[in-house]
Amino acid sequence: MNLLSIENLSKSYNDKVLFSNISFGLEKGQKVAFVAKNGTGKSTLLRIIAGKETADSGNCILRKETKVGFLDQAPVFDSEKTVIEAVLDSSGEVMNAVKEYEIALNHPEKEKELQQAFDRMDSLQAWDYEQRVHQILSVFKINNLEQKVGKLSGGQKKRIALVKLLVEEPDLLIMDEPTNHLDIEMIEWLEEYLSKENITLFMVTHDRWFLEVVCNEIMELDGGTIYRYKGNYSYFLEKKEAREENDATNKDRARQFLKKELEWIRKQPRARGTKSKSRVDAFHDLSEQTGKKKKEEKLELEIKSERLGGKILELHHINKSFGNLKVLNDFSYKFRQGEKLSIIGKNGVGKSTFLNIITGKEEPDSGKVTVGDTVQFGYYTQDGMKLKEDLRMIEVIREIGDHIPLAKGKTISASQLLEKFLFPASSHFTPVSKLSGGEKRRLYLLTILIKNPNFLILDEPTNDLDIMTLQVLEDFLEQFTGCLIVVSHDRYFMDKLTHHTFVFEGDGIVRDFNGNYSQYRAEVEEKKLAPQKALVKSPQVILKEEKAAEKAADKPVDKAKPKEKQRMGFNEKWEFSLLEKEIPELEKRKSELVEKLNSGITDTDELMKVSEQLTEVMESLDAKTNRWLELSEMTS
Repeated sequence: MNLLSIENLSKSYNDKVLFSNISFGLEKGQKVAFVAKNGTGKSTLLRIIAGKETADSGNCILRKETKVGFLDQAPVFDSEKTVIEAVLDSSGEVMNAVKEYEIALNHPEKEKELQQAFDRMDSLQAWDYEQRVHQILSVFKINNLEQKVGKLSGGQKKRIALVKLLVEEPDLLIMDEPTNHLDIEMIEWLEEYLSKENITLFMVTHDRWFLEVVCNEIMELDGGTIYRYKGNYSYFLEKKEAREENDATNKDRARQFLKKELEWIRKQPRARGTKSKSRVDAFHDLSEQTGKKKKEEKLELEIKSERLGGKILELHHINKSFGNLKVLNDFSYKFRQGEKLSIIGKNGVGKSTFLNIITGKEEPDSGKVTVGDTVQFGYYTQDGMKLKEDLRMIEVIREIGDHIPLAKGKTISASQLLEKFLFPASSHFTPVSKLSGGEKRRLYLLTILIKNPNFLILDEPTNDLDIMTLQVLEDFLEQFTGCLIVVSHDRYFMDKLTHHTFVFEGDGIVRDFNGNYSQYRAEVEEKKLAPQKALVKSPQVILKEEKAAEKAADKPVDKAKPKEKQRMGFNEKWEFSLLEKEIPELEKRKSELVEKLNSGITDTDELMKVSEQLTEVMESLDAKTNRWLELSEMTS
């Protein structure tokens, strides 16, 4: 059943064409992600479908009586409303009854109003609905229902808007970056919820793991053309690569044919020109077609950074609390050369506070932070993105410098740097106020990187960036030789870049886990299953298993059929590439620890600590090597 039809839709802002004459449809039960570069109108398209903006031309047709729910990238609420009023701010008798009941609960002194609200809930049988509201509120850690919305942060408002959307249960969910401002636990709950068969979804997201798990179709806007891929993110990557290879092959064939036609045109006597007009016209059409080379935009960063010295960053017995909330409890750590780690934990456990202590923006209650003389921090933070809206893009960069030093003694102009960062020359004099959310974040990230840091701290760097920018940023960070700390809800991004993890567990406890996010989750799941595996089998079960084994032993043995070779899927390819990076790092770490043991340590505690670290590294190395061998057999 078709819920939505888009017919020849076009939209421009001033001279900038966002999209032109695009058409597509959406069926009930489809979960479609819309993928395109920043600044091509993804958010605008969602707002048009949701009825928040109008197109310049074309039609957006919704099936009659289709209820649409829209999650905006930056939701707007009445600042005077309470949280519960904002969440339940919709028409409907049941919804109104729940809202009145929730408000009455907070004023128990008004017994008459409370009893009336209770009776109305009973008459409408709204208790299940009220329970569902509270369940979703608890998932997204929204507890103070009487707080005024105007006093909340942008991230809290986004979570309230998400709760409101899910509570309303619309026929069609339109979602713009639904995972922004959520912690990983919330995202995983949302993944499971949206994977239900009866949900129809059209969304924009940069979260590639989310795309892989939730979507059954990906729609790409590329070069003004809509391409549809009936599958998840890994299928999209595979088919997109095949399409681009096919386009390249067709262009090569066209060029070969063009070359032959060019020879014919040059030899053609003018007197016979009229007889060959159709062939000459065909030549010009083909020439025009092959001349439209697709410009491959590539982000190339060779920003110069100073080499780190022997002492980098040391934290000694750090303690930090806010009232009864303990953030860090006697935390100590020494950073090493080239360290790349991720930080995970629920919202509000102190991840950003930890980063602020490292960079000197906040003082610990006790303990000492020692920063090496050669360390130059580059700190990308959500709160720090304060670009001057009245400046043009080129002016933002020129405030830092007209010429930026690169590696190997080279320099680059502000204009050239913007182009390398995927801003075409025609956009350099665009005011910051006219940029999309993703373009602003890309510009802000550039202002951090061009200051030549050798210790990068990135707090939620992936929000609002398109997938192409993320892929290139990852390539740069993989080659970055300094230290890197990433706080992110983007599991794909963390897995690709980091090799160990700080887990903020709450109450000041920070666990140092030797592995990336996926490995940490695997260990957590293994521990959950351990009690079940440890259950003692009853004598009846043991006897049954023994009889089954005897019966199987008496059966004639069939000649084993050769197993069909298993091929790598998306997850296996990803895991294999990670292992090829992690194994050499573990080998290096093992050598460092062996060398340390052989150096003649006299301190018993230090000796025990190094020995334990070596045991952990060797166990991890063995496990990863065995897994690498398993996966390598799939590639042979």
